[in-house]
Amino acid sequence: MLRSLTSRRSLGLLQASVEHAQQCIRHKSRLPMNTVILFVPQQEAWVIERFGKYKAVLEPGLNVLLPFIDTIKYVQSLKEIAIDVPHQAAITLDNVTLTMDAVLYLKVVDPYKASYGVEDPEYAITQLAQTTMRSEIGKITLDTVFRERESLNTAIVLSINHASHSWGINCMRYEIRDMKLPAKVQEAMQTQVEAERKKRAAILESEGIREADINVAEGKKRSRILNSEAFKAEQVNQAAGEAEAILAKAKARAQSIEMISDALKNENGMNAVSMNIAEQYVAAFSKLAKETNTVVLPANSGDVANMVTQALTVYKTLSKVTNSSNVDIKTLEEPESQRTS
Repeated sequence: MLRSLTSRRSLGLLQASVEHAQQCIRHKSRLPMNTVILFVPQQEAWVIERFGKYKAVLEPGLNVLLPFIDTIKYVQSLKEIAIDVPHQAAITLDNVTLTMDAVLYLKVVDPYKASYGVEDPEYAITQLAQTTMRSEIGKITLDTVFRERESLNTAIVLSINHASHSWGINCMRYEIRDMKLPAKVQEAMQTQVEAERKKRAAILESEGIREADINVAEGKKRSRILNSEAFKAEQVNQAAGEAEAILAKAKARAQSIEMISDALKNENGMNAVSMNIAEQYVAAFSKLAKETNTVVLPANSGDVANMVTQALTVYKTLSKVTNSSNVDIKTLEEPESQRTS
């Protein structure tokens, strides 16, 4: 296993050396020749040496150099460039191994420092980005990596800029592009996600049942309140109706008594009342005979004339008693002087 790790490390170093050599060849092939009159393109800076010593930095536009004395040593692009940061392994604070790659956006702000401060700016900034990322990943846990990915990118940018200030290079952005986890960690995370989803589903279901029970209880409560209010209104209306009926009956009774009293004052009023009493007496016995089999009758119930005579006799007796009572009342109400006279 140790031999395998050593071979992998050697392969990585060899690949990095090849990339570095390719970059050096690319930079050297871009160097223009001194043709005395030169036109520097926009967003480029040409570093000039005279007799092997730094002389100046040519600005974009028309420039004139001395032949055989001045040489164009470096050409720096002032544009923002993107560099791929290769895959690398990093260990988090909770001992989880991550394999990730990224994209680095940088810009040359000082052509002199970028030319003489470091041998190969792009290679140096790439290596710095890798080491910085490993350092920042080791400070946080796996959950923090997923939750605060933007903060991690910002922290890496600040660390790179702090170290690359002397190189005349400014790191604009750093974006983690791909992140791979071990298979067991992925399975554990998937199980955790499924458990969390089941938990949320159970909570939502219980909340739905609770809301349904509350709605049913509120409906029953409202129904009972409405039923009680309806029953109360019915009882009030019924009582009011009965009161009005009793009052109407009392008024009718009073009016009938008043009408009978007025009728008695007439000449034939007594005869009419006697006749009415006789009719009611006979009707009462007739009704009693129809409603029950057991009937209590007077001895002479078959003699209708005799029954009418008895009824009239009762009425006349009551009339005499009433009249005598009225006379006594009037006598008591008269003054003593009138009685003596």
